[in-house]
Amino acid sequence: MAAGNWFTAGGEVMYPLLAFSILGIALILERLIFWTNVLKRTDRLVRETLNLYRRNPKAAFGLLEKNADLPISRIFLSALELDRATPEEFRLALESSAQAELPLLKRFSTVFETIISLAPLLGLLGTVLGLIRSFASLTLSTVGGKNTVEVTGGVSEALISTASGLGVAIVMLLFANSFRGLYLRQLALIQEYGGQLELLYRRRFEGGGARYMPTQEPRY
Repeated sequence: MAAGNWFTAGGEVMYPLLAFSILGIALILERLIFWTNVLKRTDRLVRETLNLYRRNPKAAFGLLEKNADLPISRIFLSALELDRATPEEFRLALESSAQAELPLLKRFSTVFETIISLAPLLGLLGTVLGLIRSFASLTLSTVGGKNTVEVTGGVSEALISTASGLGVAIVMLLFANSFRGLYLRQLALIQEYGGQLELLYRRRFEGGGARYMPTQEPRY
């Protein structure tokens, strides 16, 4: 069966399923680009930043500013921008900024969950509509006659819509779970890297070397 005929045979529910598919593909592409950028640059940036911070906090601050499009950079910057912060204030700044980045890391998760939930239900709706159409055209006096085409058409609609709804949901579920895994991994790394920066700051603070806190003017 050709794709066009297959789509038409699926009935009315194929249109919302097609819309879900297009929306899902767009969101998947956006998330793939986002996570590819984050995973490719974060580890290297953090290593360079921590090494620089031990020797030159200004240089570390400047490196973070150049990579401010990354969540970890914004988290570090929010704490380093504090003026003469105590270690406790520094830790609180890291935690609050990390919480502020969570919605970006979990972006579109609600949309994914909605599509995963609704796609099978739409497929089930197509199944019901197809069976209703089949039984409505089926009478004892016409079994084996011209109405047989309508009966088989209704059955085809029921099967195609069900398969389409399940297909959309399965694909979206695979990507949604993958993105959730990346989110959990990134969250763990943020906590680890934040702890390392906090430890370095505490050592500088206790050693009297944390007198310099980058301010808004000038910003290096």
